[in-house]
Amino acid sequence: MSSLQGYVDRRVLLVLQDGRAIVGILAGFDQKSNVVLSDSKERVYSMDEGVEEIPLGLYLVKGDMISLIGEIDDAIDSAVDLSTIRADPIPPIRY
Repeated sequence: MSSLQGYVDRRVLLVLQDGRAIVGILAGFDQKSNVVLSDSKERVYSMDEGVEEIPLGLYLVKGDMISLIGEIDDAIDSAVDLSTIRADPIPPIRY
């Protein structure tokens, strides 16, 4: 996961195998792809309400739980009104 080095100190979105979406600043990672996020929030999607953001603070995610990591463009993300977005939650991965 040496390709994560370019994401350090940048805002990223993690999609986990259990369907959760976590947004935060990538503070660090290790050789097993374990990731440390600072100023993190979980985004909870719903068809009935807008996207709810739950503050998590400093957050450690085990590498084997991560399905996707992507950088977030702060300008675009801040322009989006999350309260107007309706979406079904991502279902967990089944083996």
